[in-house]
Amino acid sequence: MTDLEKVHKLAEILDSKKGRNIIALDLKGATIISDYFVICSAGSPAQMHALYEAACEEMAKIDSPPVRSEGMKNPDWALVDFGGVMLHIFSMQMRDFYGLDNLWAEAEKIEINTIDEV
Repeated sequence: MTDLEKVHKLAEILDSKKGRNIIALDLKGATIISDYFVICSAGSPAQMHALYEAACEEMAKIDSPPVRSEGMKNPDWALVDFGGVMLHIFSMQMRDFYGLDNLWAEAEKIEINTIDEV
């Protein structure tokens, strides 16, 4: 599975669990951290946990388990590394605080289909 395919699969998984404001950014050449970021918001700590668990479990089923993760002890942020794709799940308040959407505003946005857009 390519990293771009992982991006689309993660967006699909997050959307199925009602992740909010899901975006995907192409960061190739902009940083050595990762080629892609997938960012979404959770409406509650319980939803954050559900999004995290669903992403890890569903990606493992397609032979793309997380390499590492951080932050699940914190109810406001989680980071999951899927190799060339980093998943960021934020509470709404922390997403505004960290502003990754703005920090990487010059990155190319990847078109993804979510329920909110349909």
